[in-house]
Amino acid sequence: MKQLKTLLLATALCIGTISFTQAQTKVAHINTQELIAAMPGFKAAQTELEALGKTYQTDFQAMATEYQNTVKQFEAEAATKTQEENAKRGQELQEKQQRIQQFQADAQKDLQKKEIDLMQPVSEKAKAAILKVSRAQGYDYVLDSSQGVTILADGKNLLDDVKKELGI
Repeated sequence: MKQLKTLLLATALCIGTISFTQAQTKVAHINTQELIAAMPGFKAAQTELEALGKTYQTDFQAMATEYQNTVKQFEAEAATKTQEENAKRGQELQEKQQRIQQFQADAQKDLQKKEIDLMQPVSEKAKAAILKVSRAQGYDYVLDSSQGVTILADGKNLLDDVKKELGI
């Protein structure tokens, strides 16, 4: 009876040890921002966004210059105009200022939308390559070290392998 208990205990310990070693997971890490920045699609998207941003900036500066010139003109002519005309001109200035602010807000929204449209395919391609490489190498989890995750262990860095997969 005592031998049976010992045998059962030994068997339970063996099964527990085997289960524990099989439960160990493989974890790797990668800096996705560095990967995406190295991708050719990212550089093309950045160039397009910068060109669009410069266009909006030029238009905004033209509108601001026109507004400032109108303000100077109205201030110079204010003494020769009636109070009613000056009030009407003040209203025109307010409307111009509102149009400038609306243009700026619309331009910013448009730039954000364009950035999402241009960067989404690049991000998806990077994610697909990370998944492919991590699965091929048998990793259960891949941590993104660019998102503020501090890597404390000497886990595998997949950056070079994923770059090779993407042909970078």
